[in-house]
Amino acid sequence: MASKHQAGIPISMSLKDTLKSEGIVSSGTPNKIRIVIIAAYAVCIAAAISLIAKLLVLFINIITNLSFYGVLSVEEAGPWANSLGVWVIIIPAIGGLIVGVMALYGSKAIRGHGIPEAMEQVLTNQSKIRPSITYLKPISSAIAIGTGGPFGAEGPIIATGGALGSTLGQLLNISHSERKILLAAGATAGMTAIFGSPVAAIFLAIELLLFEFTPKSLIAVSLACITGAAGHHFLFSTSPVFLLDHVIPTASNSAILSYSVIGLAIGFLSIGITKAVYWVEDAFEHLPFHWMWWPAIGGLGVGIVGYFAPRTLGVGYENITDLLNNNLPLTLVLSLCLLKFLSWVIALGSGTSGGTLAPLLTIGAATGLLGGKLLLLLFPECGVNLTLAALVGMSAMFSGASRAVLTSIVFALETTGQFNAMLPLLGSCVGAYLVSYLFMDTTIMTEKITRRGIHTPDSYQPDQLHQLNVGQAIEQTSTVIEGHNTVEELRNWSKAEGLTDNYYIVVDSDYQYIGIVSASSLFAHHQDPGKVVKSLIKRQPAYLKATNSLKEAISKMASENVDVLPVLSATGNTVVGLLHYKNILAAYHAADIQNEQRGTNISIKRSGMRMLVKGKKILIKKRNN
Repeated sequence: MASKHQAGIPISMSLKDTLKSEGIVSSGTPNKIRIVIIAAYAVCIAAAISLIAKLLVLFINIITNLSFYGVLSVEEAGPWANSLGVWVIIIPAIGGLIVGVMALYGSKAIRGHGIPEAMEQVLTNQSKIRPSITYLKPISSAIAIGTGGPFGAEGPIIATGGALGSTLGQLLNISHSERKILLAAGATAGMTAIFGSPVAAIFLAIELLLFEFTPKSLIAVSLACITGAAGHHFLFSTSPVFLLDHVIPTASNSAILSYSVIGLAIGFLSIGITKAVYWVEDAFEHLPFHWMWWPAIGGLGVGIVGYFAPRTLGVGYENITDLLNNNLPLTLVLSLCLLKFLSWVIALGSGTSGGTLAPLLTIGAATGLLGGKLLLLLFPECGVNLTLAALVGMSAMFSGASRAVLTSIVFALETTGQFNAMLPLLGSCVGAYLVSYLFMDTTIMTEKITRRGIHTPDSYQPDQLHQLNVGQAIEQTSTVIEGHNTVEELRNWSKAEGLTDNYYIVVDSDYQYIGIVSASSLFAHHQDPGKVVKSLIKRQPAYLKATNSLKEAISKMASENVDVLPVLSATGNTVVGLLHYKNILAAYHAADIQNEQRGTNISIKRSGMRMLVKGKKILIKKRNN
């Protein structure tokens, strides 16, 4: 039967008409079964880390009672009430020496904050943490804190939870992305178990550990944090960690302005604190001693400070509560502001096993309280509440130092139950965040890993390749060959038409796609001129749809090891175009420029939808019948 197309004559087709009926819709949905499985693993990890958190606190109590009071007891006891006199100086040094030995013969990874180390493993090592950290970190931290180290239990338990999640993730048959979720779930469940702050812990995961916001990660981490909160209520208390003796009143507009000013000031202070931590760390690097001895030297500094200011020793959660309730004299507030900072920066810079959250909260609360007192002295009508001033100072300090602004706000609300503080917290924390972002390149969490050449994401923008689809980047012209044409016919026609294509799409007599061949294969000297073109197809045909996202296109190109793929109609196998990797780069670049391009764009009236892809010609060579 004669063809309706004359032999050897290119046939013009319109891509525009084909795409009109297809729409611009990205395809692909997450595997919902995997979401449930990962969430179940996260809940199990959270239950385990809640028990570990309780054991950690009990172990800290045992070490504290043995070190400062000479009794074996699990009862909570602050080291500041000891009667050791000048001998108190050597207790933190002994603890630091033990930590140094554990780091030397156990794992060097137990040194430091906890969160930066977890961030580094997420960004560079596929979220793989050594299993030994699961027990070495809490033991070493309990020794450091129990012997007077000016840290809280939250840093070690976050590191321990992350290590537990990572270890389970290495044993299970899961992806690197899923292992990251389990690491974050364990870390945040540990934080929740200590503080009873599940929502703040979820934000911590997003801002400092996951660097993403997806259904799979959000569901798993949320369930882990809920489990951690249940563990906190069951194993610790149902009351807020920082229980206030009165309700904070709603702030006036002038008071909110005052709290925002406090936040801005603390933003600059957080920059100085961050730089001081790493300046001390660099100073220890120049000591003529092996790094194993550094924690002992740092502990000696902690002991000296603790001799003159005993309230700087140990966890110090009661200090935060007293600051928030304005129960401390001015001299003690100044001591916690200055000497707690000095003790902590020496200890942390020495590389001992500790954390950052509790010291930052203490220093911030003391600074906020002092700032509130100063504002009331200068402007008696400003309406500042001293409890709220301490609370915004506490949160702003963490916001400025870590840039975890949402975590800082919600943490203050959950740990005090004072939801009237929402607006003052928002103003102060955003102010501290703004100052930190404008005047400091890194944070207290990222400085160390940035020095190692590791980039930490600081924004969570939608992936352009997910938003753009194949129809928006499709090749303007392409050549389609019927599979029954011979190599010789194609060569002659290509020469006559002056074609320079690197790839040719091959279709059957009904124009249905059957494969793709390269020009190098078609025009190779060893190729038999009498061969039909379709016999040169060596692999299963791979293709795209116009509605596929460019992310899916890249994935398919990588898996097929090709740099070009045909695009088929949505309802069948009719070829509508060709996509080259250069088209993807061009589309991405154009979208990036468009997003950043400045200009005034006012919509005066509504108009119909405008196609982003112009019509294009597809050349088809039919062989003679």
